[in-house]
Amino acid sequence: MIALSLAEIAAVVGGQTYDIPDPSVQVTGPVVRDSREAGPGSLFVAFVGERVDGHDFARAVVEGGAVAVLASRPVGVPAIVVDDVQAALGALARHVVRRLGATLVALTGSAGKTSTKDLIAQVLGRKAPTVFTPGSLNNEIGLPLTALTATEETKFLVLEMGARGIGHIRYLTGLTPPKVGLVLNVGTAHIGEFGGREQIAQAKGELVEALPAAEEGGTAILNADDPLVRAMASRTKAKVVLFGESDEADVRAENVRLTDTGQPAFRLHTPSGATDVTMRLYGEHHVSNALAAAAVAHELGMSAEEIATALSEAGSLSRWRMEVTERPDGVTIVNDAYNANPESMRAALRALAAMGRGRRTWAVLGKMAELGDEALAEHDAVGRLAVRLNVSKLVAVGGREASWLQLGAYNEGSWGEESVHVSDAQAAVDLLRSELRPGDVVLVKASRSVGLESVAQALLETGAEGEVAAR
Repeated sequence: MIALSLAEIAAVVGGQTYDIPDPSVQVTGPVVRDSREAGPGSLFVAFVGERVDGHDFARAVVEGGAVAVLASRPVGVPAIVVDDVQAALGALARHVVRRLGATLVALTGSAGKTSTKDLIAQVLGRKAPTVFTPGSLNNEIGLPLTALTATEETKFLVLEMGARGIGHIRYLTGLTPPKVGLVLNVGTAHIGEFGGREQIAQAKGELVEALPAAEEGGTAILNADDPLVRAMASRTKAKVVLFGESDEADVRAENVRLTDTGQPAFRLHTPSGATDVTMRLYGEHHVSNALAAAAVAHELGMSAEEIATALSEAGSLSRWRMEVTERPDGVTIVNDAYNANPESMRAALRALAAMGRGRRTWAVLGKMAELGDEALAEHDAVGRLAVRLNVSKLVAVGGREASWLQLGAYNEGSWGEESVHVSDAQAAVDLLRSELRPGDVVLVKASRSVGLESVAQALLETGAEGEVAAR
């Protein structure tokens, strides 16, 4: 974070200082909410959680070098006390962002946010110092913490914004007002909470509503291939740039194909030129993500050649998202277990089919959460798609939703041993350990709450008879 005195921070957040002998002392380190990350010069933010109260760690973090604690009550060590810690954290982030000269890029969407954010960060990082959201810390706590890691040297600040209801993105854009806003898609993720795709579109479109007008530098980057996203052009006064495979897109892809290993390649067209891209990532769904990143980079001054080079060399920065690892025995594990919704599940299955040409393929799938009344139909559809893509074996893991996955596969014609329903992750591991053969490709995917990453990890440990070669 840029250096701020405790007195200035107290004024910004509307707090009172306690046990601070010298208010001119500056916070020169990071702002953190995890006591294990606190260090010399840091500011520790004490949240009260369901199981842990951050105030209980106040003395330890100060003894470890933290300058002070942002707290909701006095804690016997240097502290700035406020009524609402979350609101104070947001106010501090807003203050710091306003002082920075960085261009703020915000993105949202139902699927692909984190992968696209990672691509944007890697592309823009070639042009100038870039700070971006780590992992999926895209909520009212993670977003301001990310913004507070920016410094005077930061030129681009790339922030992922999530939403679980109307008004959430409006709140986030109020903390960190973007200049460039990107909307990827409107799908069915969290549809059980929103109530329908139209409501999801309403929430996602809050991002473009928050952008400055075109004459003030505001730019809305919208998916030309998604009608609900494209319609958001009417909700903003910013310049509108379209990306996608549509002929009307300003940044588009032609001749899209997959390599023999399942990696996308295409001809990238931008207003300043065209060139070829072959990505290191896996799955055709990354083409749309790459086009979105390219549109952002082009609007921020990068040439088609610079963008293509960066996209071709970019990798995955976040764990358990199409994380491909080959065991020494030739079994390939695709760990995509961080989260799942119908759109990302279909994309992962298509990537598996492409990667497994001429090889046995396994889809180890679990529950997709927060689908509400659509849950049965969506799980059934995923099971059917696995059969249509000729996945060799579907392993449905868990309870009711897993049974719906298997039911869809069965109704599509997957009988005998082509699909199986197991009770939990350990049962899946036991099955795979007994039946995997060299050359097999295994996809592991479910919503985060299912914890199927343990299956991928166990399979990698099983095959670790030497150094595992990660690709």
